[in-house]
Amino acid sequence: MVQNASLVYAKPPSGAPVPGETLIRRVDELDVDNVPLDGGILVQNKALSLDPYMRGRMRDPKVKSYNEPFELNKPLTTLAIGVVLRSDEPSIKPGSIYKGRFDASEYAIIPGKLVKLFGRVVDNKEGLPWTTLLGACGMPGATAWVGLYDIGLPKKGETIFVSAASGAVGQIVGQLAKRDGLFVVGSAGSDEKVAFLKEIGFDVAFNYKTDSTQEILEQHPPDIYWDNVGGETLDTVLATIKPKGRIIACGSISQYNKPREEHYGLKQTFQVVTKSLKWEGFIVSNHDTSEFDRVMPGLVKSGEIKIKEHITKGIDNGEAFVDMLEGRNFGKAVIRL
Repeated sequence: MVQNASLVYAKPPSGAPVPGETLIRRVDELDVDNVPLDGGILVQNKALSLDPYMRGRMRDPKVKSYNEPFELNKPLTTLAIGVVLRSDEPSIKPGSIYKGRFDASEYAIIPGKLVKLFGRVVDNKEGLPWTTLLGACGMPGATAWVGLYDIGLPKKGETIFVSAASGAVGQIVGQLAKRDGLFVVGSAGSDEKVAFLKEIGFDVAFNYKTDSTQEILEQHPPDIYWDNVGGETLDTVLATIKPKGRIIACGSISQYNKPREEHYGLKQTFQVVTKSLKWEGFIVSNHDTSEFDRVMPGLVKSGEIKIKEHITKGIDNGEAFVDMLEGRNFGKAVIRL
């Protein structure tokens, strides 16, 4: 028997999730040698990803969305990576590195019907850390890649503005754009984060809490806007973006913890018509990420793409998740086990 700690969804939040109330740490016993696998695999997790989209799964099951709601009193399901301890699946051997979507626990059983649907074996020939395989070389990195190239269609010499630019996705977007010859503007919520953006090559980086987003964008009107935050920043972009600009709708983190009736009401949406703008959202799983999977690990290994991670050691009561939602972390939020 082993002790198996999990991050459990205990109560639907009203507003921001509350550590120890919305989310709790629970420890159960698990017989790793004899627990039935039913055609699946048993994984000892090495890292768990914490991402903004998970907030949307903490909702009443009656509210429909692209992602299923979390089940009460069960571990969160998240993007995770670990080592296969036992396997009933002939194509996956014990000792393999397995990355996919499964329980936010120290040990997880992935049923046979889900093994290949929500995960895959990773070779990691570059020898990258567990956390990096989930972040820059995982879903956030893939999000940056497909959003920029499939929707943004960047051209050398253009200007791109990235909000929440020091986060897991934004930092990759900015560096890919700079690599392709764009002028890159980024906003973040602290001077420390702004300094990091300048270190990784952003041409202009500013603290949106102390500087005027309006004034910065009037000086550097974007051709492309990568939207991680929604709200007032999006309105400002609509007013300042160039004609025929592209808006890549990735997230709206400024609104996630607000009741629907308190969501910011956009005032500049007619600019989409008058400026002939393209404004498109996307879900990364609906896109082909094969080129990203082939190229990104080498870029990270070589140092051409630099990364910042915010690593929490061990499963807590949800403090790390709430810190990520409210911007108190710095970089990709990951739990290291």
